[in-house]
Amino acid sequence: MLIWEATVINKVGEKAPRVILVGLRHSRRNGSDFEGFMRELEALVEAAGVTVVGTLVQSRDKPDQRSYIGRGKIAELVHLVEETGADMVVFDHELSPGQLRFLEEQVPARIIDRTGLILDIFSSRAHSLEGKLQVELASLQYQLPRLMGQGRVLSRTGGGIGTRGLGEQQLELDRRQIRQRISDIKRQLAKVEKTRSLHRKQRQRRGLKTISLVGYTNAGKSSLFNMLCQKAHHSGQDQAEADQRLFQTLDTTTRRIRFADGREALLSDTVGFIQDLPPHLIAAFRSTLEEAVAADVILHVIDVSDEAYFEKVEVVNQVLEELGASREQIHMVFNKVDLLPGFKGGNGSVPYISALTGQGIPELLVFLEKVLWPD
Repeated sequence: MLIWEATVINKVGEKAPRVILVGLRHSRRNGSDFEGFMRELEALVEAAGVTVVGTLVQSRDKPDQRSYIGRGKIAELVHLVEETGADMVVFDHELSPGQLRFLEEQVPARIIDRTGLILDIFSSRAHSLEGKLQVELASLQYQLPRLMGQGRVLSRTGGGIGTRGLGEQQLELDRRQIRQRISDIKRQLAKVEKTRSLHRKQRQRRGLKTISLVGYTNAGKSSLFNMLCQKAHHSGQDQAEADQRLFQTLDTTTRRIRFADGREALLSDTVGFIQDLPPHLIAAFRSTLEEAVAADVILHVIDVSDEAYFEKVEVVNQVLEELGASREQIHMVFNKVDLLPGFKGGNGSVPYISALTGQGIPELLVFLEKVLWPD
């Protein structure tokens, strides 16, 4: 059976590809918003393990329907690819199937859009069976409408009046196999969701409280998860991998922590959010995300050292609202205060911490205990 998967950009043992970033500055994304969006795109590319060798920016009111950036900029892009020897061009937005095919015909380098890039990263980070199935589902749903180009080329080899070309036949076969695989994955994920639901009901019957760490990618959720485990998990050791790469955490990790009075709760580290998260991924990971928002406490971890943290808070809040989280569940915690020169403490209503140095962690545990058991 044909199985489509996200292609990992930087395969093990291969030289890091050379990449050009392409950004479109328009009325809804301008000034500092655009600059921040492009910095985030570069961070995504770096998370995929590739080297940025150039950036091309186009300013226009809206994307060109056929080529996204317009013919003039395509000529500049071709020249830049030839000049830098770039292997790949990454666009800052999801391209339509038509735009993707047109650009592939014009530009002598592999074309990837932002959605494809994120799928690549997720493909390399998924380790659990559920995570791999969720990423594969999102990848297949992304790939399905983008099969037309190959079929159109192959169909020229065997067509005739009243007959269909070999390429067209292969295209339809590919589509059927992909749709069948999508159905198979959805059935498997439905079984996982049923099992998760049963476990959730068991926890509720036992009165076991749950805490989910959510937040924008790279806000420090995994570092905070590890710090809380060092203080309140029986092992006293880190329980999750954490570094500065975007989307380091993909599979949900859950551990039991104990508070000072002996009561226990389950603490979960979850996948990070990002602006314009591909809808394929939201749909594929919906059951996992809904599990996170079903927690008794949703701890929204915020990188307070980030100049754009307010906008990122809005992104996370919007996703949580779409998933059905209530405001009463959500509690903010400001992380990375060690990066704020002269910081002397917050106003007391919101915890201020450093998951790196441990500053504010004892106070955070007291805060969580009061929220979980207000009596």
